[in-house]
Amino acid sequence: MADGVIREIGDNLAAEADVDIDAHGLIALPGLVDLHTHLREPGREDAETVLTGTQAAARGGYTAVHAMANTFPVADTAGVVEQVWRLGQESGYCDVQPVGAVTVGLEGKKLAELGAMHDSAAGVRVFSDDGKCVDDAVIMRRALEYVKAFDGVVAQHAQEPRLTEGAQMNEGQVSGELGLGGWPAVAEEAIIARDVLLAAHVGSRLHICHVSTAGSVEIVRWAKAKGWNVTAEVTPHHLLLTDELVRTYDPVYKVNPPLRTAADVEALRAALADGTIDAVATDHAPHPAEDKDCEWAVAAMGMVGLETALSVVQQTMVDTGLLTWEHVADRMSYRPARIGRLTGQGRPISVGEPANLVLFDPAYRGAVDPDTFATRSRNTPYRGLDLPGRVHATFLRGRATVLAGDLADRDGLA
Repeated sequence: MADGVIREIGDNLAAEADVDIDAHGLIALPGLVDLHTHLREPGREDAETVLTGTQAAARGGYTAVHAMANTFPVADTAGVVEQVWRLGQESGYCDVQPVGAVTVGLEGKKLAELGAMHDSAAGVRVFSDDGKCVDDAVIMRRALEYVKAFDGVVAQHAQEPRLTEGAQMNEGQVSGELGLGGWPAVAEEAIIARDVLLAAHVGSRLHICHVSTAGSVEIVRWAKAKGWNVTAEVTPHHLLLTDELVRTYDPVYKVNPPLRTAADVEALRAALADGTIDAVATDHAPHPAEDKDCEWAVAAMGMVGLETALSVVQQTMVDTGLLTWEHVADRMSYRPARIGRLTGQGRPISVGEPANLVLFDPAYRGAVDPDTFATRSRNTPYRGLDLPGRVHATFLRGRATVLAGDLADRDGLA
């Protein structure tokens, strides 16, 4: 690697190396791309900053992340998305592509400055009110129509609000036994069904955030069979965890959409394997300790996920034989970069391509220790759990952001 690109691939290369890594037994993947990251800055720097979030991303093998809009103030103007973009440039640990809000203040009443955000220095192409659903069909249609002008995409948080009022977990047997308010699968599926029809009607691009039910998978599969421009993502935690964990009443398992049933998990894994679900996206949602170390009913929803995503995918998809490492590169780098229209990311490991790489040790086994995380928050559902694999090194355009599992010196990234 030299001058930010891959110069040579082969045996017995003659080039002198500043960094020489014994990569025996490691997997080389293109730098990972996350379509769904909450960096919290501006406004909630107690939970995360762009710097700490991108450090966590690098530790997880990511060279690019899409930063969600539910900050304070909301990223609904050119000024805010440019601020997040510039903070990403200053951090140096990975590329930060801001996601613009669909509606002003995430209130679902009036379209935000979609065109201005796209025309800004940040070049926004993905828009989402994530954390809230664009539940008004007219607003959703207008957003889909608007983004067509610059090949943008609307990423929908599919949650019918009237069906989820007071919801605390997945609606089902466990919620009935625990007496907790249920979040029914149909609240997700009804919005997805409506929106794939809207996207087809206006001929626009729709992306479904954090698909979590078997029914949602079937709707996305049907829409794709129609040839409609619909893509979808799944989170690592929805590939591994089920609503049975809520029996512990540990708020670390409280998330939106909620953990579902074992049958849903199996359907999600199968859909990721056959390509119905396009990408794994972390929905990295950091929270300060006080927002999780409390009673279930008042706890915040969300989990951190950047630093464990690849390990969870190895356990659920690779070690089970559902995906090869080549498929992992597709679902965690190539496709998410294509959906987000990122240039220079999600590229093959070939001569002349940007040197965005991750070296991953699949043989490693160890218990997850959140106290070693780079993220500012510790709300992981995997504390103490043995997960396979560990990122050994990450390179952003040829510069090491992680070496031997540790963050590189920030001064060397400038």
